[in-house]
Amino acid sequence: MPQTLAAPAHSELIIKKSRFIGCVQPMPDRASAQAVVDALWKQHPGAAHVCWALLAGGQSAAVDDGEPSGTAGRPMLDVMRHQDLEGVLATVVRYFGGVKLGAGGLVRAYTDCVAQALLTAPKVVLQAMATLECSVPYSLEGLLRREIDAAGAELLRVDHSSLVTLQWRLPKSQAAACQQRINDSGQGRVGWIEAREM
Repeated sequence: MPQTLAAPAHSELIIKKSRFIGCVQPMPDRASAQAVVDALWKQHPGAAHVCWALLAGGQSAAVDDGEPSGTAGRPMLDVMRHQDLEGVLATVVRYFGGVKLGAGGLVRAYTDCVAQALLTAPKVVLQAMATLECSVPYSLEGLLRREIDAAGAELLRVDHSSLVTLQWRLPKSQAAACQQRINDSGQGRVGWIEAREM
């Protein structure tokens, strides 16, 4: 099953006087990843390279940032793919130490830096989530809130107009059973709005 990270984890390697500072962290999309990379440049203005790889569905990326093509971003991405990760950004800041490592040495350095960080990274199983939304008469609001709470779901929104509309998110595997319980206790007075998967 795909996993993501619960929190960032770091590593640091010195290889032939070059310093490699690695970080792996949960990341939802490319725009967020680019913001992290921009911040790293501000924190490390003397760095030679800030290479990065993002695994995030259709927004995945591998960036060598001036290192020879295919020696940094792609190997970093491969390490994460091998561990079946999703929604994860790996960054490696390199301070050049004056000794060239060659293509093979660079691939090993970037791969090892990410692998070392992943050794200590707390991982969590990535669950497919479903968002449910329905409208009920005011008399059923309390019942619906109790069902949502009992399912351990996250209440996202409540709107009060002629009816009460509630929206919540829970693991996709529990969505059908939750809907059935609400239908049973709502006695035909529950109006469902199309569910969405996340």
